[in-house]
Amino acid sequence: MPVEPDAVRSGFVAVVGRPNAGKSTLVNALVGAKVAITSDAPQTTRHRLRAVIDRDDAQIVLVDTPGLHKPRDALGEEVNRSSLLALADVDAIALCVDLTAPVGSGDAWVARQAFGRKTPCILVLTKADAAGDRAVEEQLAAARRLGTFADEVVLSARTGFNLEGFVDRVVQHLPFGPRYFPRDMKTDQPTEVMLAEVIREKVLRNTRDEVPHAVGVALDELSYDARRALHTVRSTIYVERESQKGIIVGRGGEMVRLIGTEARADLEKILGGAVYLDLRVKVKKDWRRDAAQIKRFGYGEGL
Repeated sequence: MPVEPDAVRSGFVAVVGRPNAGKSTLVNALVGAKVAITSDAPQTTRHRLRAVIDRDDAQIVLVDTPGLHKPRDALGEEVNRSSLLALADVDAIALCVDLTAPVGSGDAWVARQAFGRKTPCILVLTKADAAGDRAVEEQLAAARRLGTFADEVVLSARTGFNLEGFVDRVVQHLPFGPRYFPRDMKTDQPTEVMLAEVIREKVLRNTRDEVPHAVGVALDELSYDARRALHTVRSTIYVERESQKGIIVGRGGEMVRLIGTEARADLEKILGGAVYLDLRVKVKKDWRRDAAQIKRFGYGEGL
């Protein structure tokens, strides 16, 4: 069929991989804006979001997914379900493999989900800045045993190495079609979700290992006072035990103030103005096993 004069290469690309493969860091680097939170804690991403790369000749809609893993509770099952749903209706799949960690059973399981479809799958070796040439060669050989890839890319989101190469490769696997989003749009993530996720990111980055998985964040109020040119954000950080609450609050409230200070800086960038941030910490026992509470937080499928 002839290509329409105003058509460009366009389509949806699922970014998948095991936890900590660098998916969200890559998405942020590609769109040139912080649309997904990042941390060293596994399973940081709980929402499936779409981020847009727009060029004169193409529009790529990246579908950032939670890391696929063996679920241990209802929350894990939900975020896994969200990741698998992301594979159902995309034009290409970018399978991220961490160059700094051995290719293992987790990568193999994710690859089986990706190759179980007729969608072209692109191998993306991430964190090239932290790996030597020999490590890249060894990882590439190991990753190739996962399946037959339509293309291969080695890159570093942190330094920007070969990001354009990734985009060029992906574009070649997309059909001609319309632009799905406005050209100046970076993400379809609702503002309320982005604000809550930024707060959760600061909790993950500042608290101990036993806290991150038990943290959920709910946005209680978002308002704007035009006279004072001030946004008010009220949010509650939920944990599962009193001991976890104590860690987040900190001695004399020191930790929650630090979390608030760091979060406020990012919230002001998102909202484009001054922010008054009110944070509270509450205990909701075993909320990760409560489907209703998971739905309230909007995890997995979003709000």
